[in-house]
Amino acid sequence: MKSLQQALRSTRRTAVAALAALGLGIGGLVTLASAPAAHADTQICDQYGSTTIQGKYVVQNNRWGTSATQCINVTSSGFQVTTADGSVATNGAPKSYPSIFNGCHYTNCSPGTNLPAQLSGISSAPTSISYSFVNNAVFDAAYDIWLDPTPKTDGVNKTEIMVWFNHVGSVQPVGSKVGTANVAGRSWDVWTGNNGGNDVISFVAPSAISSWSFDVKAFANETISRGLAQNNWYLTSVQAGFEPWQNGAGLAVTSFSSSVNVGGSSTNGGTSNGGTSSGTTSGGSTGGTGGSACKVTYATQTWSGGFTANVTIANTGSSAVSNWKLGFTLPSGQTVTSAWNATVSPTSGAVTASSLAYNGSIPAGGSQSFGFQGTSSGSTASPSAFTLNGTACS
Repeated sequence: MKSLQQALRSTRRTAVAALAALGLGIGGLVTLASAPAAHADTQICDQYGSTTIQGKYVVQNNRWGTSATQCINVTSSGFQVTTADGSVATNGAPKSYPSIFNGCHYTNCSPGTNLPAQLSGISSAPTSISYSFVNNAVFDAAYDIWLDPTPKTDGVNKTEIMVWFNHVGSVQPVGSKVGTANVAGRSWDVWTGNNGGNDVISFVAPSAISSWSFDVKAFANETISRGLAQNNWYLTSVQAGFEPWQNGAGLAVTSFSSSVNVGGSSTNGGTSNGGTSSGTTSGGSTGGTGGSACKVTYATQTWSGGFTANVTIANTGSSAVSNWKLGFTLPSGQTVTSAWNATVSPTSGAVTASSLAYNGSIPAGGSQSFGFQGTSSGSTASPSAFTLNGTACS
């Protein structure tokens, strides 16, 4: 049954794949999918229904492993499972993962999120969670952290970090126990394995934790140290909820908060996806019109047919730069397909990255960062020169 558990876990967040594999339907259920922001309580019984709260988090029902009814009541601060019919064997996969998240989950991105963001550019990712448990269910209370080599907004990521705050009944994480660790000031049992779709590392609390504030980066760093991620990978989402096997009515997330500090700023707001990175320097500094001087850090991650670039502009001059525009020439065969924290135009050749309304000023001694994703049909080289508002950064 372990192989079944691993196979099913790999489809936990894939609506289409779960339906195809398990032959499930959603007929006869109350449907409320992608509801508007919740002000009064919102009831969701749709299999993959979701809504937003506080204008920045998504709450999802995410009933993927059973055809029995599951309903959640979404409040202004979290949610409670109100109906959890059916049960599945405890040596297999759970019924569902009702949860709340910041980031992107199968193209459903929470409002204002700046995720995906590159781990090397994240200074901290503070989060807080409060759970309410019941004794008449078999479940785990899991905080999920998703990592991928690319800024992925759809599908299963490469590595899943699971932080088990509590578990009741004869259930266990994917894989096997490999030891213990002290992370973020607490002791954990550590399990590793693969569910057939992604690597999984689980940190299991020796006793139940009902509420806690911590830094997501602590678990990402531990995962990197164990060879299951790299510092140039991306944090794509953080999610908190429950995996029930039997029953589950009454389980609740009573509060949740998540923010990601990237490039020296808090990023629970913002308007686009992005990340920053320190990497190889493709420029230096010089004086110029308006007294500006600059240094550009350009870091790329490439794969067959594509790449991402994370760019940091440092103002090394003595006065602020306003409404910045960074000019550079992409090598032949490279085309920009999307960008964050800047507009990039045109999509190939000599391009200009222009600031947005919220990041147009670079104070003396400060910096701003942006990034973009593109396709490549040949060279994966970096641009050889940059100009800031017409002045060379060399």
